[in-house]
Amino acid sequence: MQQTTTALVLTLGLLGAAAPAMAQYTGPTTGERAAAPAAGSGYTGPTSVPTMTVKQLLDTAKDDQHIRLEGRIVSHDGGKNYTFADDSGRMPVEISDKRFPAGQPISAQQRVELVGEVDKGIRKMEFEVEQVRLIP
Repeated sequence: MQQTTTALVLTLGLLGAAAPAMAQYTGPTTGERAAAPAAGSGYTGPTSVPTMTVKQLLDTAKDDQHIRLEGRIVSHDGGKNYTFADDSGRMPVEISDKRFPAGQPISAQQRVELVGEVDKGIRKMEFEVEQVRLIP
């Protein structure tokens, strides 16, 4: 009996330790947020990845091109789907919860930089975010 109780306590402890933290986006949402820890490369030096506007990305970006966007995440649309906006327009973006900066809540008013890759198909274009950085 004592071995069963010990095994149960250990199992519950491991499950609790494996439970990830919630994403840090605090703006509007139209669906449930998935849970995952935040991550990022931590590199803050110069980059050759061009900064584009939403309009430029939609008009000229090529498949697999790395891009930086600056603006706001204006809504959470369920799962990994968010809407990003800048002064030139809006577009859907895909952000895994682990891409949000750890311990830094992001509201719909917070300016952010998104670094990611364009996934351009025949009928639609997606922007897959690899990193979210806060802009002061």
